[in-house]
Amino acid sequence: MEVIICPTERRVGEIGAAKVAQIAQTVGPGVVLGVATGSSPLATYAELAALVATGELDLSQASAFALDEYVGLPYTHRQSYHDTIRRTVTEPLGLDPSRVHVPDGLAPEGAGERYEAAIRDAGGVDIQILGVGTNGHVGFNEPTSSLASRTRIKTLAPRTLKDNARFFDSIADVPKHCITQGLGTIMDARHVVLVATGQGKANAIAAIIEGPITSMWPGSVLQMHQHATIVIDVAAASELALASYYQEVYANLPDWQRLDV
Repeated sequence: MEVIICPTERRVGEIGAAKVAQIAQTVGPGVVLGVATGSSPLATYAELAALVATGELDLSQASAFALDEYVGLPYTHRQSYHDTIRRTVTEPLGLDPSRVHVPDGLAPEGAGERYEAAIRDAGGVDIQILGVGTNGHVGFNEPTSSLASRTRIKTLAPRTLKDNARFFDSIADVPKHCITQGLGTIMDARHVVLVATGQGKANAIAAIIEGPITSMWPGSVLQMHQHATIVIDVAAASELALASYYQEVYANLPDWQRLDV
């Protein structure tokens, strides 16, 4: 696991985008992206959009698979992930809408199996972009999710409902169910880039990076991924026992391995 600690939230976005762009350019025009919603990856998407706008990155032939979707929320609803991905990913990154996929929350029966098949048919995800919840969830894989789980319907934890209530008029309006890629699905991605900022994510980040691998902190499964990169700011890194060591490791990488030279 590669851990990169950045001084600011904006720098997290820049480094996260640089890592994604580096992998995408290595894979080639048909790269398959895994895209997360939530606040964590927004700065990364903004920096990727800037690279696309200047012509440094071309994603016009790329495909994308969203991590999750609420069950029962109309796709035109501003908080649906169909609409969120359109606004934050598809349009600013210049993706072909026909190649952008989101789980079917309006026809949930069998939707998980259909989504898994679509990912397989695309050749698998090359780069999975992740955020993390305050309770350590990635996607909507809440604590106690199977580490081998596949795309399926999940019931959202009370903490997640509370955290997501800020996007709705009230917590009562937050859908209680979702369809999410499983932890096993996420682990199938060839590369994973997780971004997180702020003191509120510090406990989750410490558990994911330095704690035991446990379903109580679902993101901790990334310790077993061969190509996982964690990009965080100083606040999110504040509970790490070895924060200074991670900074020293990154600072002493050869230039060709660094993302900020």
